[in-house]
Amino acid sequence: METKREEPRVVTLRPVEATPESFAPFGQVIAASPDGDQFGPHDAQLDLNRGIPRFYIMRLESRPLRFSTITHHASVTQCLGSIGGQDWYLGVAKPSVVDEHGGQDGGRAPVQSPAGHYYLPPDPSEVRVFRVPGAKFLKLHAGTWHAGPLFKADTLDFYNLELSDTNDVDRTTYYFKKQDGVTFVIEE
Repeated sequence: METKREEPRVVTLRPVEATPESFAPFGQVIAASPDGDQFGPHDAQLDLNRGIPRFYIMRLESRPLRFSTITHHASVTQCLGSIGGQDWYLGVAKPSVVDEHGGQDGGRAPVQSPAGHYYLPPDPSEVRVFRVPGAKFLKLHAGTWHAGPLFKADTLDFYNLELSDTNDVDRTTYYFKKQDGVTFVIEE
């Protein structure tokens, strides 16, 4: 007897421009400020105290405007920005790190990450997509779920600020396609 494979449901998301107000639940939008400005709330509020900061340029290739996985880093803020002024996109869901007995939210029970912490799986209905103007960068709150950067070009370089071991010890990925039968497509 042949098992019929069910195709994932495609959810189309329309991007919203990332502004300090629209992106606030997920992090900060940082824009240029005059030289000599004092440190304040318009600057990236970083938490890099759990290791050695790593600032690097990451070259990404073929990142079309679709995704079915989303990742978070529970112990660090992360900053991302395109080099060269091109707009880009980021799928996000609010941080959902909880303690072991964090209870359920919408029927979703806490899961232990391979990194050791507990989280509530992101709800597909709460995923949002932002278009990031090329002259700005994003600071993600610790634990913010993110898919991307995504972009229309074949290749794009990004600067990335996280910890030197973030992707080894603090990376949790959730698989919407496998867990919820959903894949997301960004459409303007």
